[in-house]
Amino acid sequence: MSWQQQRDFIGYGAHPPNPRWPGEARLALNFVLNYEEGSEPSIQDEDGFTENRLTESSVKVQGRDLAAEGMFEYGSRVGFWRVHREFDSRQLPLTIFGCALALERNPDAAAAIREAGYDICCHGYRWVNHTDLDEATERRNIELAVESLERTIGAPPKGWYCRYGPSVNTRRLLVEHGGFLYDSDAYNDELPYWCDVDGTRHLVVPYSMTTNDAKYLAGIGSGDQWFTFLRDSFDVLYREGAEAPKMMCRPTPPHIGHPARFAGLLRFLDHVQQHDAVWIAPRVSIAEHWITTHQ
Repeated sequence: MSWQQQRDFIGYGAHPPNPRWPGEARLALNFVLNYEEGSEPSIQDEDGFTENRLTESSVKVQGRDLAAEGMFEYGSRVGFWRVHREFDSRQLPLTIFGCALALERNPDAAAAIREAGYDICCHGYRWVNHTDLDEATERRNIELAVESLERTIGAPPKGWYCRYGPSVNTRRLLVEHGGFLYDSDAYNDELPYWCDVDGTRHLVVPYSMTTNDAKYLAGIGSGDQWFTFLRDSFDVLYREGAEAPKMMCRPTPPHIGHPARFAGLLRFLDHVQQHDAVWIAPRVSIAEHWITTHQ
C-alpha cells in the first residue's frame, strides 16, 4: 500500500520548541505574493468556464466572463507592480507563490522577480485541483511547473504549495521528484515541523488562509478593518514571542490589490517596522533555518 498522510492532533502540544530565530527575534514574519493571474480556469484554456469566484463579478455568465477576466488582468497589470514597488522601496523580502503558467504569460513580471531576488515557491502549473488528478497526471503537473519556473525565473523552486488542497499523493510525489526543501500544504501550526514520508524526513512550513487578502471578498470592507485584523494577529504573536516565538504568514493575491485595500497593507507594514526583534524573512530562509537549527 502506498504512503498515506496521517492526521496529527497533538503536534508540539503544550511545549513548542524555541525556534531560535536569527537575532533572537520574537516572531518570524513571511510576506507572500500569490502570483496567479493568467493561470486560472478560462474559456481560452479550454476549461469550459471563466473563473470568477475570487473576483467581484456578481453576474452569472454563460460562457466567457469578460468582467471576471479583466479583474484578474488587473492583478498582473497593476496589482503586482504596486506590491513590488512598495517592497522594493522598503527593501523587504518577499516570497512569490508562483503559478508557472501565469509567469510564462508575463515575462516583465518574471524579470522583475528575478532581478529583485524574490524567493520562489511553486504554486503549481495552473489552478489545478490536485484531488481530482490521478497519480501519473499529478506527477506530470509537478514536473511541468518546475520546468516552467526554471525557464522563467532561472532556478528551480525550493518550496511547493498547491493552488487548491493537496491530494493524498502530493507530498509523496514532491519527495519523489526531489529538489524541494519544504512544502506548505498545511494549516495546522505556527511553526515548521518535520514529517516522515516513506522513510524520508520532509519539512513542512505551514501556511495561513486566515491572514490572506481573500478575506476582502468575505465581508471585510475597508483597509482599516483589514489592518486591524492583521495588527491584532501580529500583536498577539509578538506578545507571546517573549517566551514562545512563532511564525506569521501574510499572503496577498495581486488581483485584489486595489488602492483602498492596499492601504491596509501599508498600515500593517508601518506597524511591523516600528517593532524590534521581528525577523522578516522569505519562506526559503525560514526553511533553511529550521533545517540547520532543528535537525
